[in-house]
Amino acid sequence: MHRALLSNNKHKFSDDTLPSPKPSSSLHETWERCNMMVISWLTGTLSAQIAQSVIYVEDVRELWEDLRECFLKGDVFRISDLLQKIHSMRQGEQTITDFYTNLQTLWEELEALRPILDYECKIKCNYALTKHI
Repeated sequence: MHRALLSNNKHKFSDDTLPSPKPSSSLHETWERCNMMVISWLTGTLSAQIAQSVIYVEDVRELWEDLRECFLKGDVFRISDLLQKIHSMRQGEQTITDFYTNLQTLWEELEALRPILDYECKIKCNYALTKHI
């Protein structure tokens, strides 16, 4: 979904870098229209049960956070499954190309599921490890 938002230049709605203008602003109506369009895109990709749970959400950022919270709970189990598959993979009868492609697919899915840590060190350190991290 992130790719679809990027390709339509609407990704700033989901990460809150494009907040809603004040109702008195001339841009407010345009922003609202785009906001509703993105909400429609997102809810259109959801199962009926999940869409029903977010039907009254009126802000893309809020919808994105609700979905993120909902799906992150299952990610822990999926990450565990992926790690299990990666560690138990064997080439067997596969060609090296097929084996590597299958392994690469699992690595990429694992990378997509792992959370990106957001941390800012308040204490300025001079350690080389801090720079590496």
